[in-house]
Amino acid sequence: MCVRCKIIVELELEKLGLRYTSVEMGKVETSETFSEEQVIAIKNALLKSGLELIINKKSILVEKIKNTILNMIYGSECQLKLNFSNYLSNELNHDYTYLANIFSDEEGLTIEQYVILNKIQRIKELISYNELNLTEISWKLNYSSVAHLSTQFKKVTGITPSLFKHFSNLAINRPEMCEL
Repeated sequence: MCVRCKIIVELELEKLGLRYTSVEMGKVETSETFSEEQVIAIKNALLKSGLELIINKKSILVEKIKNTILNMIYGSECQLKLNFSNYLSNELNHDYTYLANIFSDEEGLTIEQYVILNKIQRIKELISYNELNLTEISWKLNYSSVAHLSTQFKKVTGITPSLFKHFSNLAINRPEMCEL
């Protein structure tokens, strides 16, 4: 949870007159149990700020899986060099098979598919920034080769990274060319 999100949660709880002992990533600790009406009020208040209240334990675990994956993809390169299933299991203190089954049941796609989709999104960002070449991007995101990155990118997007870079540069340098 970012600092802004934490502040929003704290403010909304205070506006509703609800006491809490702490607000942390994905968790609010209280000294009292909230009524169903209070939970609905919290949920509605958070939705207005673009946040979501998750009560179901499986959904909470899925959100933790997603956050761990995103931290891995957008975080340091060191994390990506580890065995992914071991990393996820260690971070969340659950067997990988259990995590994979819960994730698939809740999201309708596998953890691997989710990782690939988010890596492709990250690749698009890195290409658009125009600071790294494809070799550096493939290393940064732990691809075995540029060919592997390119194959996966094309399979997901329908175009090659080079063509994406061309269109990205065209949009930046000649925005009038990209208007519909």
